[in-house]
Amino acid sequence: MVEDRYVGVAYRAESWLAVSFTEAGYEEAAVFDGIGDCWAAHEEESRLLLVDVPIGLVESGDPVRRCDALARELLGPRSGAVVDPPVREATRKRRYSTANRVHERKAGEGLSETAFERSDAIAMCDELLQEVPEAATVVRSARPELCFRAFAGDPLEHDATTAAGYAERMRTLARQDRDAPPVVQKVAEATAGHDVPVAAVLDAVVLAYTAAPGGGELRTLPAEVPTDASGLPVELVYRAATPLSE
Repeated sequence: MVEDRYVGVAYRAESWLAVSFTEAGYEEAAVFDGIGDCWAAHEEESRLLLVDVPIGLVESGDPVRRCDALARELLGPRSGAVVDPPVREATRKRRYSTANRVHERKAGEGLSETAFERSDAIAMCDELLQEVPEAATVVRSARPELCFRAFAGDPLEHDATTAAGYAERMRTLARQDRDAPPVVQKVAEATAGHDVPVAAVLDAVVLAYTAAPGGGELRTLPAEVPTDASGLPVELVYRAATPLSE
């Protein structure tokens, strides 16, 4: 009998690190070239696949999604980790200058280069979920910083790329599961040969812990989830005993 899987996926520099859990705990980790490949590898067993890429995009008008605004309010010193994504048309542009023009025309303001850097990943997810209805029922969006915030009980203080930030996140994961440190080590070993930073390992692991059944309930920002023009949910998923907002 095939066990259900719960997957966390972190995107970095054209690599998609997927960490899989079953109800018994850590299962495996693998690096993929695209979200389509990642979905193909997990579609049969996955009950939930959380990805750290925005899902549910603005077509035009105010580019600030409510889920992102709520997340920033909760993250305190780490609020800068949540960047507003480009409008849908801008995610399809290959050059920053072109994407910026489109975003400015549609949203009335310029597009940050930080937001543009994830455009390809956002567009890939958007296209997958619109073209594959089965994926749209399994693949959902989550921000690792929000997931860490939910597990820690308070906002984290340090960037994940610093020694203090690494220690902060490892303590948070260990409180969630005493086996988390060896899980992080196994996931890091699985990225050998790929350009995947340690911060991405931590992000994928916290997303997997969020997806898997465990302490607390699966919740969303906002609690009442709106949909975009394509019918995709505009939400951020986290796990906590009580709601963080609203």
